[in-house]
Amino acid sequence: MNMDIHSAAVTAFWLVVIAVLLSFFIGYTRIREGNRLFYYRKRKDLITGGWKWIIAALFFVAFAGLIRYFAEPVAYRYFPPSPTMTLTPTITLTPTITLTPTITLTPTITETPSITPNPTLPADLIAQFNATEDVNPNAVFSGVEISTAIDANFQPIRAGTNFKNPLKGLYGTFSYDKMIPGSQWSALWVRLEDGVIICAETKPWDGYTGGYGYTECALTISPWLPGDYQAQVFVGTYWVSSGYFTVSGQPPTFTPTRSPTLTKSITVTPTSSITPKPSLTK
Repeated sequence: MNMDIHSAAVTAFWLVVIAVLLSFFIGYTRIREGNRLFYYRKRKDLITGGWKWIIAALFFVAFAGLIRYFAEPVAYRYFPPSPTMTLTPTITLTPTITLTPTITLTPTITETPSITPNPTLPADLIAQFNATEDVNPNAVFSGVEISTAIDANFQPIRAGTNFKNPLKGLYGTFSYDKMIPGSQWSALWVRLEDGVIICAETKPWDGYTGGYGYTECALTISPWLPGDYQAQVFVGTYWVSSGYFTVSGQPPTFTPTRSPTLTKSITVTPTSSITPKPSLTK
């Protein structure tokens, strides 16, 4: 049976919790039975044995805490995770032939544009670097797994490659090894159709040398447009991992509230009538 480090740590933790409950139950039962005996020596032996089981339960509680908070980081130092890298897809362009309307057809072949094999960081993001340690160029990362939520151990919840609007935010989780705390790392979320960076972050690494991590993209102003996206992870200026996903469906539209228009009322001022002058009679 194959079991990873995280599953082994969780299993060991629950086994120790069961040992705590059993030790406490046995100790409580023996103390209770000892209080019922009339013979002093037997009563003392049972009560003393019961307290030993309760003290053992306290030791098991401390051991469970060590497993819960320190087992995985220590294990990753000696058994680093083996990440699976996601290969960058190569695009093969089909040349188009334009025919000239003459008797002799002269085909013209459109040149294949050069494709940058690896993602790169923009200059304005590099200008924000504030690391206190140099990066390790040998740091390794697994492929970025996209999901709509993560748990307390940075494991993806409802992971996938196709997501449907409406979306609030997405997470990109990964495993890593040989990182140096305090070195610079960055993450970009890019829409592939037009190359627009919709989310970006860069900061000194504040995690362990090995384990699990994540990057988050929550759009608050612009919506998730339908199309193909890529989450990219960098150590310093080195690209180390990516994750691809697709968003489908139109994002929700916001209907603006119209402001009422004021209608001016026209006040008519009556004009005075002119009384004709009387005519003279001879």
